[in-house]
Amino acid sequence: MAATIITVLAALLGFLLIAGLGLVLSGPASGQARTLKRAQAIVGGRDAPAARTGRRPAASAQDSRRRQILKTLREQEKQQKKATLTVAAKLQQAGLPDNVRGFWIICGIVGLVVMGVVMLLGQKPLIGLGLGFAAGFGLPRWVLGFLGARRTKKFTEAFPDGMDIITRGIRSGLPVHDSLRVISQETSEPLAGEFKRLVEAIGMGVSVDQALEKMYARMPTPEVRFFSIVLAIQAKTGGNLAEALGNLSSVIRARKLMREKIKAMSGEAVASAIIIGSLPPGVVGLISVTSPAYMRPMFEDPRGHVMLMVGAFWMCLGIFTMRKMINFRI
Repeated sequence: MAATIITVLAALLGFLLIAGLGLVLSGPASGQARTLKRAQAIVGGRDAPAARTGRRPAASAQDSRRRQILKTLREQEKQQKKATLTVAAKLQQAGLPDNVRGFWIICGIVGLVVMGVVMLLGQKPLIGLGLGFAAGFGLPRWVLGFLGARRTKKFTEAFPDGMDIITRGIRSGLPVHDSLRVISQETSEPLAGEFKRLVEAIGMGVSVDQALEKMYARMPTPEVRFFSIVLAIQAKTGGNLAEALGNLSSVIRARKLMREKIKAMSGEAVASAIIIGSLPPGVVGLISVTSPAYMRPMFEDPRGHVMLMVGAFWMCLGIFTMRKMINFRI
């Protein structure tokens, strides 16, 4: 009876460990509050010189435009946040085919493979079932989140160049649609692909608002959302679009410089976290190779299973804590 209880606890801990780790690493949430502050900074960039010189703004058009942007941000925040967390949205963000059924089939295959490997190692079926389910549910989602984050990073790095192309095109008299087409032809992926889909959607008769919403679903970044709102409002009320996009480009470049500076300053902490996190499994592996009889009870005795699961849980908790301490978001 006691052995059965220990086995059930071990399987439960293994499930919670792998599933929780997969969900934690599957993709970070975006900072919505910081987006609102950036919108205020970008749109209100033209008001700063007047405030420093003690002069009041010439007209309330700029303030009205800023308030309308912030209101639209708040209204779309909840709906867009939910839409970008689905599996279909994650596949689009990673640049993969929108095949949700195929993704779940892959999850099932990964779970069966892990369960089979665990059972071939001599573990009980209950433990294999728990670990297989946890791996099938968490590992593919983590890989999907990693691919999406990498693609989003490349897009964000190239996005200021696209804003500069639109700004120069508007100032030279080129229509906005033609400037978007230039971005889709002259820039690299994934920026070119996203703007190509945007241009094709507008050319097929889709409204600018709907095309930009689809673009944000594929690339849910604060920069894309602000870009879509600025274009939508400019199409309805008018305004100096070139100046707003120029401010957006400057803010994005400043964020990139700050991100690189923080990365350089936190490099020592990252290296320390990697070394500390790899020591326990490395020591266990070395002892298992040099003295198998010494480590055999940990893998064969049910009490050893519980000890390993508890140790792995605390290790993952420590790694997660260190990751939060050294992971700065700009």
